[in-house]
Amino acid sequence: MKIVLLIATALSLAAQPLTKINEAGYAKMIASHKGEVLLVDFWATWCVPCRKEMPELVKLEAKLKAKGLALVTISADDLENEPAAREFLAKSGVKSAGYLKAPKDDDAFVKGIDPKWSGELPALLLYDKSGKKIKMWKGETPMSDLEGAIAKLL
Repeated sequence: MKIVLLIATALSLAAQPLTKINEAGYAKMIASHKGEVLLVDFWATWCVPCRKEMPELVKLEAKLKAKGLALVTISADDLENEPAAREFLAKSGVKSAGYLKAPKDDDAFVKGIDPKWSGELPALLLYDKSGKKIKMWKGETPMSDLEGAIAKLL
């Protein structure tokens, strides 16, 4: 019975569309998490390090959610690859809302998030409870570094 329920849950998560997010939507999403420490993960299905770290991010969120951590995932996949992104999130156990990057101007979107970011993946951004960006990690990030920075904000 548990296996059937688990499969049904995974299929239902995979079926949920990812919310398209652009420049204005990103700012609104950050504002909607005021009062929480927010970790934003930019990833893609084709990015091996992204796929590797996703299960670790899910574990980290589960460990710290009760203390006020929220995880948001934003896929950088092309719009036509949304089904694969949804399936990966479901298989990885991501329970939080997922987004699909769909900016009007990709360069402006990336620079608006962080002027020093070129768009490389994975990318993690940490925001404090007021919505202020505290830190950005580009490339593979040791979970201990991430957890240490988050712990200071909780």
